[in-house]
Amino acid sequence: MSTSETPWLRELTIAQEAATAASAILLEGWGKRPEFHFKSSETDLVTEFDGRAEAAVVHALARACPDDTIVGEEGGGQAGTSRRAWHVDPLDGTTNFAHGLPIFCTSVGLLVEDKPVLGVVTAPALGWTFRGVAGHGAFLNDNPIHTSDVTDLGRALLVTGFPYVRGGQYDNLAEFGAFMRASQGVRRLGSAALDLCFVACGWLDGFWERHIKSWDLVAGAAIVLAAGGQVSDPGGGAFVAQTGCVLASNGHIHEAMRSGLASV
Repeated sequence: MSTSETPWLRELTIAQEAATAASAILLEGWGKRPEFHFKSSETDLVTEFDGRAEAAVVHALARACPDDTIVGEEGGGQAGTSRRAWHVDPLDGTTNFAHGLPIFCTSVGLLVEDKPVLGVVTAPALGWTFRGVAGHGAFLNDNPIHTSDVTDLGRALLVTGFPYVRGGQYDNLAEFGAFMRASQGVRRLGSAALDLCFVACGWLDGFWERHIKSWDLVAGAAIVLAAGGQVSDPGGGAFVAQTGCVLASNGHIHEAMRSGLASV
């Protein structure tokens, strides 16, 4: 993915440079138990580093792509005139970050006509950069990555997340329990963007979640597609990032996961 023949190479480079700049800011605060505030609930945290990292990404994207829409989690961005929209999560996994857990990242993804085209996800405390262009390959640092070849849900390792607001009709507990019984296990890591990247690497075989945001999903969805996986709505329809709902897998177990979600 380093040759001039790669589609979207300019945009991929811009995204990687922006995410790398944000990651440097995050490393300033990681491990120092930074002060945080609450957003929608007492489990939905934000730190000063979220805002600083987003400002760095938005500045880089706006300068390089002045006609594109930019949507940032912390309210930064711009309205564009093109068919392209960048979705930015400057710090996905804020609760992990605030506690010193190294599972957090910066996520920068591009939608073109609402389809995920490319993504860059940097996990600075782990030293990992995931990147990919849908249909044209995905990488972890400089190494190609691919989704797994697991074909049986009973042999699959899955991952999910839970809404910030506890309780309610869609708390994901029933689905979590069903898949715990149907698979080899279900993990909850605290970063949807990294969950998707881990599916792309083949370390995990499938991921589902509802009630999250587009900036959590766009980059990771593009990387899963680039790695040969499948991404859809949990019901099996087309993936629409703005709904905040996703089912991603290696492709082989996708229908089994869709059916499992429908039966709960």
